[in-house]
Amino acid sequence: MKHTFFLTFLISLLLIVSLTVSSAKAQDYYGNSYAYKPVSFGLTFSPNLSWLNFGNDANVRKESEFSYGYGLLADFGFAENYYFATGFLINNLKSAVERGADRISTMYKLQYVEIPIGLKLKSTQRYFRSYYGQFGFTGGLKINGEYAENDGAYQDLGSEAKNVRLALNIGGGVEWQLDHNLRFVTGLSYNNGFTKILDRDLMGPKNSYLAVNLALFF
Repeated sequence: MKHTFFLTFLISLLLIVSLTVSSAKAQDYYGNSYAYKPVSFGLTFSPNLSWLNFGNDANVRKESEFSYGYGLLADFGFAENYYFATGFLINNLKSAVERGADRISTMYKLQYVEIPIGLKLKSTQRYFRSYYGQFGFTGGLKINGEYAENDGAYQDLGSEAKNVRLALNIGGGVEWQLDHNLRFVTGLSYNNGFTKILDRDLMGPKNSYLAVNLALFF
C-alpha cells in the first residue's frame, strides 16, 4: 500500500508539472530552448520511502516508512551533456522491524548529513525540457539516531548507530526550463546502502530507500 501511494504521488506530480509548464510555454516568445549553462546551484526537497536489509534473517519482518531529505545541489558541466553532480543534504531515514519470539516492534529514526557525488548525463533540451540519468555514490555522517519499541517513547541509539553510511545511488528524471536561469527538476532515485548502520543485538542491518527528487536550479 505504501509503495502504491508513493508511485501514485510521483505520477500525479509529473502530470501536474507537465501540464503547468506546457501551458506557460504556450505564451513564451523566446523559442523552445536555452543556452547551455555550465554551473548551476539549486535547492531540493526529497520525500523518501526507507527500509532495513537483514540479508537472509527470516526471523525479522521489515516495514518501510516515509520520511524526507532537503538541502543544496550543484551541477558542474564539463561538456554540454555531461555534468559532475554533488550537494549538501540533511537526510532523514525512518524504518521499522518486528523481531524475536515476542515480535517486538521497533521504529528507527536516523538523520545524516550527506554529500552525493555522481555523474549526470542530460539529453539535448527540446521544448523546454531535457531528460537526465545519474549514477554515483553517497557518503553520510550521522547527526542523530533514535529508536522506540512497541510505540513507546523514543530513546537515543548512541554508539549503537554507526557514524558513517555509504551507498550507491542511481536515478533519472526530467528538467523543466521555466525561465533563462530557472529549472524545475522532477525525478526518482534508488539509494542502495552497502555499509551496516546499526549494531543493536548483533543484527547489523543495512539501509536503502526510494526517493522522489524535487529541485529548483538557479
